[in-house]
Amino acid sequence: MTKKTKYSILSALILIIVYGVNFYQDKEIQDKAVTVGATTKETTKTFFLPTSTTGQIIHHNGYSLSYNEEFEQAEWVAYELKKEHLSKKNFKRPYFEIDKAVKTNAANWRNYKKSGYDKGHLCPAGDRRYSKAAHNETFLTSNISPQEHKFNAGLWNRIEQKTRYWAGRYNGVFVVTGGVLKGKMKTIGDEAVAVPNQFYKIILDYNNGAPKVIAFLTPHKDSKEPLYNYVVSVNSVEALTGIDFFPELDDAIESKIEASDNYKNWRF
Repeated sequence: MTKKTKYSILSALILIIVYGVNFYQDKEIQDKAVTVGATTKETTKTFFLPTSTTGQIIHHNGYSLSYNEEFEQAEWVAYELKKEHLSKKNFKRPYFEIDKAVKTNAANWRNYKKSGYDKGHLCPAGDRRYSKAAHNETFLTSNISPQEHKFNAGLWNRIEQKTRYWAGRYNGVFVVTGGVLKGKMKTIGDEAVAVPNQFYKIILDYNNGAPKVIAFLTPHKDSKEPLYNYVVSVNSVEALTGIDFFPELDDAIESKIEASDNYKNWRF
């Protein structure tokens, strides 16, 4: 056996070992993060989770999501935004990374390259500035959806800022957000990532003994109109998406607050 052949065999063995280590590390990440089926009441985070139409719910430290492989993005991202989470710290933006916890494989960030669309956060980095780790965790590709820049920096950003305002005013809120993955949609990239025609954000205040909820449903375009023009009932978003947003709430409370589109008990 020549020296060149020995080096070739050794190189091949090293590659196999590295691949094996990476495979088992990724598998460990998936097993820790992914829950299939119903959620539990073990923590506040899981207590308020919506239902999943795909059966693939992933729990990260700062948020949970239900991944829809057909459209290569989350159908919803859910998280608590506590008053103590609010911070004006500025961390350096990291590179986007593929979410290895998605068993069906999350979309690659390269789908967005030269697409004309922003990598629109669903759980905003601005809601997770209480630590660098929490901030950086929002830069996973399972937490983004294609958004027009003017919409992302305009109407959508205004709703995100208002959400932070309410988190401070009401001592924390629970947030569920996503694109409406229905109907005819454009796609981008080699993996055909869907571009939603509408986006929603639902905010629940559950802290003062009198739960209230507000839901926004917006077209995928910028607007200067007042935010309350986009307020709808949770029931209407459920009808569009097929998602039950607060199944663990007491039925009487759920029925009452999800049917209302009254925004007057929220301070605008």
